Amino acid sequence: MSRSAEITLDWADGTYLFALKWGQLGELQEKCDAGPYVVLGRLADGSWKVGDISDTIRLGLIGGGMAPAAALKKVRAYVEDRPPFENLQHAQAILSAALLGAPEERTGKPRAGGRRATRSRAERSASPESTAPEPPSA
Repeated sequence: MSRSAEITLDWADGTYLFALKWGQLGELQEKCDAGPYVVLGRLADGSWKVGDISDTIRLGLIGGGMAPAAALKKVRAYVEDRPPFENLQHAQAILSAALLGAPEERTGKPRAGGRRATRSRAERSASPESTAPEPPSA
């Protein structure tokens, strides 16, 4: 199953679709002089650079379908003219969705009736449950 790695967020002046696809991840890597997972680590551990935030958001907007000039204009107005912490969590969410999957993204293959297969090993296991259910009280 292919993933879109898209995430929709309330950001700046509206609700926007963000996606960092292969091309945007490559550009992010070049702009930040680090691999995407390293950038995500910096965003998480506080060692980020301002470009880690602004480039992640700008490229996420472009990957989500916004024209590059419009994305740059939005980032200048709502990222570069604001304190970095206002956009840190958005950058983390955008890059996390690209690398790990979006929280609302469904995984597994569709089954008959529109249900999806589970990804949990425990639910697929033929092994008996580790604890027996409690007997009913008398």
